[in-house]
Amino acid sequence: MTLRLDPAHPRADEFRRAGYWSDATLGDWLATNERECGDREALRAGGRSLSWSQIGRLVRAFARGLDRIGIAKGDVIAVQLPNSVEFVTAYLAIASRGAVMQTLHMPYRAAELQTLLAHSKAVAAIVIAQAKDYSASQTVLELKPALPHMKHVIAVGPGAPEGALAFSDLVADAQSNATPPAPVTVTADMPFLLLYTSGTTSAPKGVPHAYRNFLGNSRLSARELSVTREDLLLSAAPYTHLYGLFSFNMALAAGAASLLMPAFSPPELAELFSRERPTIAFTAPAHIAACLGAKLFDGRDLSSLRYVQISGTAVPPELGRAFEPLLPGGKVMQLWGMTELQAGAYTRLADSEPVRIETTGCASPGTELRVVQDDGSPAAPGEVGELQMRGASLFSGYLDNPQATRDAFTEDGWFRTGDLAVMDAAGNTALAGRTKDIINRGGVKFNPVDVENLMAGHPAVLEAAVVPMPDPVLGEKACLFVTLRPGKSLQLTEVQRFLEGKKVSKLKWPERLEIIGAMPLTPTRKVIKGQLAKLFDIKE
Repeated sequence: MTLRLDPAHPRADEFRRAGYWSDATLGDWLATNERECGDREALRAGGRSLSWSQIGRLVRAFARGLDRIGIAKGDVIAVQLPNSVEFVTAYLAIASRGAVMQTLHMPYRAAELQTLLAHSKAVAAIVIAQAKDYSASQTVLELKPALPHMKHVIAVGPGAPEGALAFSDLVADAQSNATPPAPVTVTADMPFLLLYTSGTTSAPKGVPHAYRNFLGNSRLSARELSVTREDLLLSAAPYTHLYGLFSFNMALAAGAASLLMPAFSPPELAELFSRERPTIAFTAPAHIAACLGAKLFDGRDLSSLRYVQISGTAVPPELGRAFEPLLPGGKVMQLWGMTELQAGAYTRLADSEPVRIETTGCASPGTELRVVQDDGSPAAPGEVGELQMRGASLFSGYLDNPQATRDAFTEDGWFRTGDLAVMDAAGNTALAGRTKDIINRGGVKFNPVDVENLMAGHPAVLEAAVVPMPDPVLGEKACLFVTLRPGKSLQLTEVQRFLEGKKVSKLKWPERLEIIGAMPLTPTRKVIKGQLAKLFDIKE
């Protein structure tokens, strides 16, 4: 099975003339960094540092290994690995063979893996051999009878089960064999990445991307976000998610180094900030909120950070205002992106404090944004509506899902993001929740995001999320889910008094409070509101 994209695009010439697209591939960027930055640090992980030259040799060795087991141009190779040297090696080696990397998030188990691997028709999977009490490699081997396209399971780390190929053996065998692999022509209009918006539905939405759109977005964003060869980038988000991978793509584009964090924990993030001294960090609101709530940044030297990007969901302004004073030489920045387009908007270092703290900034180069009302007419500055986009980084359609593709685009070619937003006269965009999160209380609709932001600033609250609760009379009411700071308690009456003091309309007050130990989160620490309703039977 080979994955292909239609190279035709109605605006291709325009995007090339404007410089939004180029002919560069991942292999071209790696070659440039080897040539110009060979001895400079490329990766830092667990006390180990590798130069661009060392990474290049690893990539070529693993690419020869992939060639020996028959990986061909267009083949889909699934990768379920933490942020690691092996992930980066696989990413670049798969690309060098003209194949496509499908990412799988680390929490996924047999049910999600079977659905996604069957849909992508992946011919190989690169997974952890054994981690604590779970073996991803054994799981995929057991799924092979239900996956007719799956030929190889490549296991990373010790304990590879019988029937799996060891990642280290493929690299070592190739290093001992100097025979070059069969040549492959890789062009910028070829697909190289397959992401998924969901791993738990019966009809998953696969998002294939070509080099031309994602790499153009990364290259221009590295310039806009002032990423240079002197920087050390840390992503608290996994590279299996577009946000984490975006940070590595920018590092690759600029020749910067990447500090690898295999798995997020609040103490580890705080420790890496002070011990390894990254200059740029990519985080989600939940990452920073967890560290602030546990006072893990107190007494630490965070002076190396030029800025900390916070993305993944709307950022409560109070969070940014509480965090920025802890950065002696740095700033809080925001970014908005999606699986279908990578980075669509972000703040810049030159932006004012209100713009950086309260908005996600202006569109990225090659991106057009608009906010529209329910009837499709333009929303006025300051008016909430659906955020739509079009541009050079946008995908062309979901894999084998024409209905989802048709539903995702307007008649005039704009992508429906599903995000609610407000845009000011200067083009700065502030997220205002998701269209599906709107609560309809007795025919009056309201957006709960302002209540969530206010509750995130309550002295007892660590995280807050509001979801619709079915009501036999009004249709829906608001249910507030919170996690609490250590030693704190909260009652619904206290919530309502707090919101009354903030001059919030009584219509928006939550009418039920649920206190939980932890929010259900995506790999990038975004609250999964659909799962909140399942934690308790809120239909009672």
